[in-house]
Amino acid sequence: MTDNTYDVIMVGGGVMGCATAYYLMKADAGLQVAIVEMDPTYEFASTPLSDGNIRVQFNIKENIQISIYGLEVLDRFAEEMAVDDDKPDVAFRRQGNLFLMDEVCRKEAEAGLALQQSLGCQAEWLSLDEIKQRHPLCNPEGFVGGTYGAQDGTLDPWAVLIAYKKKAVSLGAQFIQAEVANVGKSNGAITGVRLTSGEELNAKFVVNTAGAWAPGIAQTVGVDLPIEPTKRQVFVIETTVHPDGVLPALFAPSGLYLFHERANSFMCGKSLPDDPVGYEFTWDRRIFTNTLWPELIEIVPSFDRVKVAQGWAGLYAVNTFDGNAILGEWPELDGFLLANGFSGHGFQQCHAVGRYISELILDQPPTLDLSIFSPQRILDNKPVFESERRLI
Repeated sequence: MTDNTYDVIMVGGGVMGCATAYYLMKADAGLQVAIVEMDPTYEFASTPLSDGNIRVQFNIKENIQISIYGLEVLDRFAEEMAVDDDKPDVAFRRQGNLFLMDEVCRKEAEAGLALQQSLGCQAEWLSLDEIKQRHPLCNPEGFVGGTYGAQDGTLDPWAVLIAYKKKAVSLGAQFIQAEVANVGKSNGAITGVRLTSGEELNAKFVVNTAGAWAPGIAQTVGVDLPIEPTKRQVFVIETTVHPDGVLPALFAPSGLYLFHERANSFMCGKSLPDDPVGYEFTWDRRIFTNTLWPELIEIVPSFDRVKVAQGWAGLYAVNTFDGNAILGEWPELDGFLLANGFSGHGFQQCHAVGRYISELILDQPPTLDLSIFSPQRILDNKPVFESERRLI
């Protein structure tokens, strides 16, 4: 390798970039891989600002398989990501995810559940009485039942990110603190990237793992991605009730969700139609008071008295085309690979996607074929929709 020449450059050092770098280095220790990240503190990165949930409850086979693999990875994560004697603790707990269903989404939910079960997932349909048993604070009146995934759970996104980063670097990947000004190309192929400092890094492959900043990176080589950086707000509330044990995460058809953190502390949020698009991170507790709380009380009546303890805002990289990931090489530009547009699901999908992108680069048969999410579908105008319901 000559100075500033790499085999692969990751543009973005969040969990997707670091996971992909790890799988590349794991497959071939002789590779020269660079992870370029503009802010190593990750103050505004989507990974540490995410809710940290993983679930098998999807309706597309490949999305379910992605989660199945992710759960397998998490079972051995501490050992696999250990660096010397340092084993990461990602605080993974399988408290289960409970999706409430109304009549409108029942048919789709039942079909999704059947697919999940056919793939070996621990998912089941719950009656209203069974919902009350699993989540005694929940009032399921107005719903027809629910689906429950016992394997689903929450974990620490920051711990997962740092574990992948440390492991990739320990295997030989180079972490570079810098901002990419543009991706370079010549004769229909990638040549590398130019940093805002003016320095140029050469590579045959450049992977866009820039999260909510991905559209700007892609535009530097004339690729228009249907992705909008969209603000989502999260609220941590304290209640007057103290449930025994940890309750399942609760999801309503509207997109409202409620995670039991510990004791009387809960986290909730919801994607709203007027969520701002852009790189803006202000947090407004009035969103909870005026919009989320009235709906939350209907589902959990004992939350009529709560205290908003804290909260934050982060960005979803919303794929406005069909809401699913955009994975693989851009058809009109050799060496420019995309791992973008996860619409809030990137953290839980990083394991399988990192492996898949690395396999594409190394020209290996994919362990899990994710070509359904190829960017070719954008050029062909053939969207792949996960659900008729709201994205969560």
